[in-house]
Amino acid sequence: REVIVSGGDPLVATTRRIEAILTRLAQIDSLDTVRVATRVPVTLPMRIDDALCRALRAFPATWLMTHFNHPKELTEASSEALARLVDHGVPVMNQTVLLRGINDDAETLEALFRGLVRRRTRPYYLLQADPVRGTGHLRTPIATGEAIMARLQGRLSGIALPKLIVDTPGGHGKVPHGPDYVVSRGPGVTRFRTFRGREVDYLDPPG
Repeated sequence: REVIVSGGDPLVATTRRIEAILTRLAQIDSLDTVRVATRVPVTLPMRIDDALCRALRAFPATWLMTHFNHPKELTEASSEALARLVDHGVPVMNQTVLLRGINDDAETLEALFRGLVRRRTRPYYLLQADPVRGTGHLRTPIATGEAIMARLQGRLSGIALPKLIVDTPGGHGKVPHGPDYVVSRGPGVTRFRTFRGREVDYLDPPG
């Protein structure tokens, strides 16, 4: 139902090549969406011109997945690139990797997610860094991401709050995780802890 066009970075290909790929994909009746994963709006924002934006519409339901990791990447040039994409009707989402010493605090990520939403880009995933050889110094403990999400829960609107995701080792799929708001469960009742720290009971319907 969905094809992810990734790489490398697919948007460094020629506009003609990109349009040809998406045109072919548009001929597959069973395909609902195409997701294009790219860092180009961050690293090469001048590549996002009107011709490329029109090419991305060759498959009507093309979604662009960007990779902004820090609010300092939201430059004037990258902001213009995001605006051009959205103005051409290309919906844009973002996935951020949680990186030790770079964005592993609530204040930095709040600034990033607020900045993205102001630029009409939906924060989609906050990804736990993969356990890849040579990158251990950039990884954070699972508890760090959980604590950050707990801080952000009461500070950001729903459209600005991404899912916290672990891509499980060995290719077994992505798992959402985060702070546990369930305090206890009993017959017909579940007790939740709100982001303000209050404990509230939710009663199941009778019968």
